[in-house]
Amino acid sequence: MLYKLRALVANPWGRPRALVAVTWLYMFWSIVPVIIAIQFSFNDGRSISVWQGFNPTRWYWGDPVHSVWHDPALQSALFQSLKLAALDVLIATPIGVLLALGLARWRGYGSRPANFLMLFPLVTPEIVMGVSLYLVFQYVFVVIEPSTTAQVLGQVTFSISYVVIVVRGRLLSIGRQYEEAAADLGASYLESLRLVLFPLLLPAILASMMIVFAISIDNFVITQWLSCGAGCDTIPVKVYNASRSAPLPSINALAAIMVYLTLVAVVGAYLLYRFLTRGERAAGSGHGDTRSLGSIDFH
Repeated sequence: MLYKLRALVANPWGRPRALVAVTWLYMFWSIVPVIIAIQFSFNDGRSISVWQGFNPTRWYWGDPVHSVWHDPALQSALFQSLKLAALDVLIATPIGVLLALGLARWRGYGSRPANFLMLFPLVTPEIVMGVSLYLVFQYVFVVIEPSTTAQVLGQVTFSISYVVIVVRGRLLSIGRQYEEAAADLGASYLESLRLVLFPLLLPAILASMMIVFAISIDNFVITQWLSCGAGCDTIPVKVYNASRSAPLPSINALAAIMVYLTLVAVVGAYLLYRFLTRGERAAGSGHGDTRSLGSIDFH
């Protein structure tokens, strides 16, 4: 007993039980409210505060008027969220990948300011970003009115930095040795990019796509500021507007669908990353694809 006490005093972080406890308490504190909200999406009654029985389908598709499946307003919010998320992924991902390549390979005057500007959307409060984009479209690019187009541009502006962070981290872990080896074997820059670098970056690209999807589908501030009204409402906007009146559990069902989609995106990104990097883990190396470059035909 005395030995254990001395070991604990000598190294209090050897068994950080307190940190483990704090971690589990935080997870409990943050997850339980979400679980309660999802629970009431299965409520048999119309209350979102009093449990009246279990009905797994009523507020999703069972109620002929107020369920998510039958309410046009809720359907519109769901489709608008999915549309914005899909467009955000398709636009922000390739731009972010190219920007990451440029910033990682840029050596010279202006590279540091460019790297700082790339991080600017991450450190800017989202409310400031939303107001700034609204003012830009209102007084500078006046041809773009509050609409789906404005919402897509706003979300893309906010999401690109996340793609750059993920892809650039992958680039730094890969290094330049594979590109240099491909050049020694006679590959042009485009060939080394297509045949060597892109396969190595694919896990990070797919992971960043899922991250952008998850960020977009639950974005509220930017989407609200650039909204054109009820026709541009997304799930978070619809949930916020409904919370100020007397909402039905169908709102909980709509919010639960957003949670389900976000979880699917995050889990999908993790599984894709694990699948595409299985060769690296098997080889015990974190430097990318372990294929021999000599087996690639560059001609």
